[in-house]
Amino acid sequence: MRRFAVWAVLASCSFLPPNFSFGEAQKATNRDRFDGPAELPRVYVKSAVADTPALGKSVLVKTSDELKTALDKATCGDTIRLQSGAAFAGVFTFPAKNCDDSHWIVLRSSAADSDLPPEGARITPCYAGIAFLPGRPAYPCSRPSNVMAKIEFDGKGSSGPIILDGGANHYRLVGLEITRGAPGKTIFNLASLQGGSADHLVFDRVWMHGTAQDETTRGIALGGSQYVAVVDSYFSDFHCVAITGSCIDAQAIAGGIGDRPMGPYKIVNNFLEGAGENILFGGGAATMTPADIEIRRNHLFKPLTWRQGGEGFVGGVSGKPFIVKNLFEIKNAQRVLLEGNVFENVWSGFTQAGAAILFTPKNQNNRCAACKTTDITLRLCRISHAASGLVMGSGLSDAGGASSGGARYSIHDVIFDDIDGKAYGGFGFLFQITSVMPTLRDISIDHVTGFPSGALFIVGVDVDRDKIVNFNFTNNLVSVGKNEIVPTGGGAKNCAFQPRKQGPDGVLRSCFASFNFVPNALVGASGGWPRGNFSPPDHVAVTFVDFREGKDGDYRLCRDRGPGACKKKSPFAGAASDGKDLGGDVDAVKAATEGVE
Repeated sequence: MRRFAVWAVLASCSFLPPNFSFGEAQKATNRDRFDGPAELPRVYVKSAVADTPALGKSVLVKTSDELKTALDKATCGDTIRLQSGAAFAGVFTFPAKNCDDSHWIVLRSSAADSDLPPEGARITPCYAGIAFLPGRPAYPCSRPSNVMAKIEFDGKGSSGPIILDGGANHYRLVGLEITRGAPGKTIFNLASLQGGSADHLVFDRVWMHGTAQDETTRGIALGGSQYVAVVDSYFSDFHCVAITGSCIDAQAIAGGIGDRPMGPYKIVNNFLEGAGENILFGGGAATMTPADIEIRRNHLFKPLTWRQGGEGFVGGVSGKPFIVKNLFEIKNAQRVLLEGNVFENVWSGFTQAGAAILFTPKNQNNRCAACKTTDITLRLCRISHAASGLVMGSGLSDAGGASSGGARYSIHDVIFDDIDGKAYGGFGFLFQITSVMPTLRDISIDHVTGFPSGALFIVGVDVDRDKIVNFNFTNNLVSVGKNEIVPTGGGAKNCAFQPRKQGPDGVLRSCFASFNFVPNALVGASGGWPRGNFSPPDHVAVTFVDFREGKDGDYRLCRDRGPGACKKKSPFAGAASDGKDLGGDVDAVKAATEGVE
């Protein structure tokens, strides 16, 4: 019987005590296992090279046929080395083998380890001989050289080039370029499961990409997989074309559908680009919920060249733009840790209003009554250049069916920068909170810094349904925007109807069964908020070190004369209920995201 690895949080995680033993995850105390109301992942994928030994024979392959033969004949512990710089065209099936944690099959470029980035460092297209990709952040590339091996799908549609057979297990892919050919065709999944389940898979330092104007729906379709890691990799050009295309939703990585156990998953230190959602869990029929998902130190990015009318616009061959939705979305997942990520660039288009992140359990057209979004931790992250911020809700499908609900969200030490509805074509809200059925509950938003243009909150609860339970909004430093707090719609049936008449405090009392809303600095607030909060008239009164919204400003609070605009101490320095500054811990966010972009 194959052994299943159980791993604990990486030692760099600052929220665990220094004496925590990573080999004893089952002995963790509640303090170690929870962040506020949210339970952290119980199991973490172990993905280091040292943890995936392949000590058997090594075989060099130079042609597509040789690669297919090598995959068929490989035994557990073998290494298949693909000639660096060569292209392997076709569909390559990874068969089920009776492997275990001590005997992996490694598929890698034949290049020397010294020619690839070291383990733990992100690969870029530089290693495929490409000095830069237009519209993307620059990556270091003083001497581009093609040391990767290319695996290319040569079909006229469907999915490929990598197909994981049912039961495929213990495969590690290293130093590979994985892409598609067939210009003009819609290709679905570059790597996908062929029925059944797969487990113990590591995608390590791979460049997975579509082509600039064709429809490539997604990089990895996780399907019914377990113990999967995607690390130190680069994903680009996953998109569907509006109106003239044949797909509507594209992602770098997607999972959370099906009727088999799913998770744990590890997605760490990647550049992830997708027009629909860069990462999506859920969105289709499911009877199971993926669990124990670690998403850390990734750069989730959409090129502004994809925005119609923008400088250097790139869309489909038809001239129509790509379908843009969100940067990250969960419709079906539990125990998810989002830490140290940078979410950058999203605008309204097609059916979406340009919110950066969505936690929205969804019964997708009555095909997922089990779907849930529970125990989600978002911490030490930065969200920039978006039409709106974060949507949290529980609702019905288009056909009226309810999900299993949304609960236990912990959001803290997060910086929202340049949330601008006018600039990016959306509403410009910081948080949207809605509850239909079942009731949304147990939300903690603490130590957040954010500057929305439109409104601090958009709120919606049907007055005939239960109010949202246990809402905590504490120690935050936020602008209230032009409209402060507004309803999602629905007229008098919405708890937030006529917010100006009720006032913000009245809306909170109408929509939330229990809440704690103090202390916060609400920049530009006109009054009517709960007592115990601060209402500085503008950003000058806050006294930031260097407030330059949307331009890499320094949102630390002044403590004395010093850098930037500091002439005096900010009145909100040390004003939090825990003795810290109001707003996110800017230094901690900077440290957690250092080197991510």
